Formats: sequence, structure tokens, C-alpha cells
Amino acid sequence: MSAALSFAVVEHRRRGKGFWATFLPPFLWMAGFYLIPLAVLLSLAFQKHEYVRIVHEFTWENFSTALSPAYRPALIRTLYVASMVTFVDMIIALPAAYFLAFHAGRWKALLTVLILLPLWSSYLVRVFAWRIILGKVGILNWLLIQAGILDKPSPIFVYNLFSMGLTLCYIWLPFMILPLVTAFERLPRNLLEASSDLGADGLTTFRRVTLPLIMPGLLAGALSVFSLTSGDYITPALIGGPGDSLVGNIIAGQFGVASNYPLGSAISALVLAVLFVLMAILAKKRVLENL
Repeated sequence: MSAALSFAVVEHRRRGKGFWATFLPPFLWMAGFYLIPLAVLLSLAFQKHEYVRIVHEFTWENFSTALSPAYRPALIRTLYVASMVTFVDMIIALPAAYFLAFHAGRWKALLTVLILLPLWSSYLVRVFAWRIILGKVGILNWLLIQAGILDKPSPIFVYNLFSMGLTLCYIWLPFMILPLVTAFERLPRNLLEASSDLGADGLTTFRRVTLPLIMPGLLAGALSVFSLTSGDYITPALIGGPGDSLVGNIIAGQFGVASNYPLGSAISALVLAVLFVLMAILAKKRVLENL
């Protein structure tokens, strides 16, 4: 009996050491590079700013300033652009992911590499490529002139909300396609066959069978694209117009130009709060559907 008890104690200790050995490294990594910087960011949001000096006094003033009419249009514009980019990428990614999962065959690996290929280049290179394509002396204007649609180059395709949205759709599209490909690959084929045998057409099968089953991948891709677009400030600065700044540009300006860290932190906290609420809603929706 004592030998069995001693063995149980040793086994318990061994499992405990194994748990801490696997838990501590990723936890320390997350704490050092994410949780601690996030805590510092949130603490700065509740402190005062006087000229270039941070006063360590608790205040809600930064949040009231962030929600004032001076910054509210940028917040609304960011939500609008992020929503539109997510929706457009979703419409493009659904058929692309379906084709890759079901019909690509031996070309699947090559097509996947082509989708990932832009991610291997610099972000700035991809943005500047679209500025060249959409510019006044760019490829798009040349094609329209050759087709007889335009008589001379037009500057309307760049430095506006359209060019910014188009560039963001292109940049973040792989983050929507890849989770959907995985979701389609896990889709049980027998359910699709059963739906067809029961007389359902393609649209009904997609709406009643396919869409609910691929919803986790769709939501993961949508959340990735929405969050990445919300925090982007390079594309609006290089492709957008003078009045097309997103909240990321304001945050970058507060940290880099105005040195107003508390206000920049408060605006960042608002963006994080919006993303957290969206994640909570999506998580709750998935939980309710699984009940």
C-alpha cells in the first residue's frame, strides 16, 4: 500500500513538472511581449498629458477627447472601411476557397503558393505596386486609354477611399482564403451528398448545410481581416486621400509626432474594446449554436 502511494505521489509530481515545463515558456513569452505592453498601454490611457510631459494622475479626459467630434469621423470611417474590406474579401474568398478545396486537384499546391506569394514580399512593396497600377501614369489608365474609354490619363483612381479599400482588400485577402480552405477541407462530403439526394438545390445546400459548417473558418478570416484593416496606417498614408485617414493614422500621429502617449493609448484602447466586443459576440453566437 505504501509503495503504491509513493508511486502515485511521484507520478503526480512528475505530471506537475511536465505541466509547468510546457505552460511556463509560452506564458512568459505572452506576458513579456503582449500582456505587459498591453497593461502599460492601458495604464497610459488613464494618465494626463501636459505638453510633452505625462502627469501620473488618473483621468477619463483622454477617452472623452478620443470620442470628441475631432476624432469621431476617423473612428466611424475605420469601422466602415474595415467592414467593407471584410465583406468584399469574404465574397472573393468563398468561391476561391471552395475551388481550392474541391476542384483544384493537382494544382492545389501551386495555387496555394500563388496566394501566399505576395506575403513573402514587403508590405510597402505591395502598397507601392498598387499606387503604380492606379496612378495617373499607371497600368489601369494605360489600359483604359488603349480601350478607348479615356482620352487622357485620369487621377481619380488613386488617393481616395476607393484606392485605399481596393489595396486593403488585396493585402488581407490571403488571411480570409486560408481559414476557409481549411474549413471546406473538413466539410463532410457525405452531408453534401445527402442534401442532394433529398432534393435540395445548390443554393439550399450551401445555405442550410455548407455555410453553418464552415462558419468557424469564415468568422476567423473575417475577424483577422477586420482587425488588420482597423490597425492599418501605412495604406491610408500612401494610397488614401487627405480626408481618408483611419484611426491607425491618428494613433501613429499621437505617438510619433505629437508625443501624446495617453491620448494615443486611449484611442488604441477603444479599438481594442471594439475588437474584443466583436470577438465576444462571435464566441457567444458559436456557443449558442452548439447548445
